[in-house]
Amino acid sequence: MSDRTNIFAGIALDRNAELRDDAEWAAAQLADPTARFLLLGAEAAGGRQALLQAASEALRWLDQDERRRFAPDLAPTYLGSDGIGPLFSLCAEASLADRVRAELGGVFIDLRSAGMRLHPFQAGLFAYARAIAHWQARTRWCGACGATLQLVALGHRGKCTNPSCALEHFPRVDPAMIVIVSWRDQCLLGSQSTWSENRWSTLAGFIEPGESLEDAVRREVFEEAGVKVGACAYHSSQPWPFPSSLMLGFTAEAEDPAIRLGRELSDARWFSVDEIVDGLAEHRLVLPPRLSVSHELIAHWLRERAGLELAELLSDEPWQKPRA
Repeated sequence: MSDRTNIFAGIALDRNAELRDDAEWAAAQLADPTARFLLLGAEAAGGRQALLQAASEALRWLDQDERRRFAPDLAPTYLGSDGIGPLFSLCAEASLADRVRAELGGVFIDLRSAGMRLHPFQAGLFAYARAIAHWQARTRWCGACGATLQLVALGHRGKCTNPSCALEHFPRVDPAMIVIVSWRDQCLLGSQSTWSENRWSTLAGFIEPGESLEDAVRREVFEEAGVKVGACAYHSSQPWPFPSSLMLGFTAEAEDPAIRLGRELSDARWFSVDEIVDGLAEHRLVLPPRLSVSHELIAHWLRERAGLELAELLSDEPWQKPRA
């Protein structure tokens, strides 16, 4: 099932990872007249935002002249080539971001909104740029000796400036599993106390050191819901830069339907196809939006069990609706 494409995934981009250390090649990419630069605004509560064209649902790339005009001193991070030319990202502080937005007539967009509004390629590029910017901002000193790090390989690696250490640091990715568990004609969904009323989702958790993906699925489901899982199978993956996760989606079969809640969930239930269909129709059930791989796992289960398409069952019930 590895041909699934989730939001932020499947971007057709040549990252040229093997060439980033070639100084001559790197200089040529930076000087390329077709190069474009994605401006990321200052860190905010929801993470860095990207500059969007005010009159359309598309990212507002800076060309070489605009980069020289607004941000000649910002170090670009190479993203890759889209077949037209090199693509880079630039991280700006608030004052510069506001100036560029005002003078170019753009607006800034957060990543969750971008995932729902932009073309998949552009949303994926934004997710990629934001993930590496987050790593760069939080990886400034060597974890072994405490010396400062120098970004090399066009922003994709940090090298310790202490000659006696010279340790190399690479972007961090935190693997996490997310799973839809089945028992006969039902699926397991959980809810948390901080969520809005009637909001349910599939179960998820981080992979621990020395743990296989399948073992993580079984452990997390048992810890959160007390359900023992047997067979499980890979479904699809999704880069999830909130801030640095990689979500690995699974389907699984329960060996015993008994639920014993752990500390993370406020509730967990088995849902039949009819309960999902009726709950959505009567606005008694809120499921994850298309943005999340959780949505795709539930859609897959409904399709496999009943030949139904989740997109045709959804209403406009908001995922983030506040509790009364």
